[in-house]
Amino acid sequence: MKYLTKYILKGILIIIVVIVLVVLAYVLYVVVDYNRIPDNTELTINKATDVDSIESMGQVPLGTELCITTYNVGFGAYSQDFSFFMDGGKYSRAIDEEHVLDNTKGALTVIKNQEVDFALFQEVDEDSDRSYHVNQREMFEEAFADFDNVYAVNFHSAYLMYPLTSPHGKSNSGIQTFSKYEIESALRRKFPISDAFPDKFFDLDRCYSITRILTDKPGKYLCIYNVHLSAYTGDDSIRNEQLKMLMEDMKNDYAAGNYVICGGDFNHDMLGNSDEVFANEKTGFNWTNPFPTEMIPNKFNIGINSLSDKEKTELAATCRNTDKEYSKGENEVWILDTFIVSDNIEINEYINIDAEFKYSDHNPVRMKFTLLDNDETESSK
Repeated sequence: MKYLTKYILKGILIIIVVIVLVVLAYVLYVVVDYNRIPDNTELTINKATDVDSIESMGQVPLGTELCITTYNVGFGAYSQDFSFFMDGGKYSRAIDEEHVLDNTKGALTVIKNQEVDFALFQEVDEDSDRSYHVNQREMFEEAFADFDNVYAVNFHSAYLMYPLTSPHGKSNSGIQTFSKYEIESALRRKFPISDAFPDKFFDLDRCYSITRILTDKPGKYLCIYNVHLSAYTGDDSIRNEQLKMLMEDMKNDYAAGNYVICGGDFNHDMLGNSDEVFANEKTGFNWTNPFPTEMIPNKFNIGINSLSDKEKTELAATCRNTDKEYSKGENEVWILDTFIVSDNIEINEYINIDAEFKYSDHNPVRMKFTLLDNDETESSK
């Protein structure tokens, strides 16, 4: 019995040592794999491949109605039967590859039907475990072959071992901007992120992109900002620093006489009272806090504010809680996605497209607008 006990203790010790070594090896891997993309990185402009479209591309016209959309496609995972582990749901990855393909195709169809001039997408995966390595970026580029586009890596992480039964894995995701008019330049700005663990290692490379397209007003650009702010960081000061940086760049572009549209997933309640409007149970997620409107510079407006109070309450929600499968009227919902525009742009139509959360945990937003040739606005800067 004495020897048996000795062998059992020795076996337990070996198991403990192995577990410790595995944990240390994983921590070392995460630290070694850690890297950041430098700030102010010029983005590659992927030119339209449709020959007829290339020949017709030119400058953005003033005085002509144009159409832009924004859509967080949720890495192709969020069909109505999907719930996400970080929100208390079931899955850490998409249900399967077929779901990713179907959801991506469905999201593409929704936007293609809008006859857009510009389209913004967030959470577009290239080579991620969570989306079964489906190349969504390539699928979007093929669907919009008659558009120029730029892609900025917004989130790439080391292999996330959690949850142990079905690890989230390694992610490589980005934001993608499409333009029917010729893109002259594009820049990737690096957001500040938390230095706290685990944000530092698993909320990597948050960014926004600035796409500049020449208008037919000499020397002036339409500057399109594509943004996806951090959601799961518990540090509100980081989120405020991100917004401060973003707004400063927008203000500078406007001061140069350009036209500015910032669209995307702001991970704030852009309506300000979504819980009240949609009769939510107030789950208290930090990414559903009201947007700090005091941070918006003068001469800029949130697109939603072009609507009357009554019209605002009739808007479809743009994001659902993913703690469970989607069933209309059963999930908490909010408006997190919108556009912020400079006052030299007139908003002609603003709607949230009710796609019923069939292809993502978000619904897209569409805005029709006109660039104004307003010398008074120009001289007031």
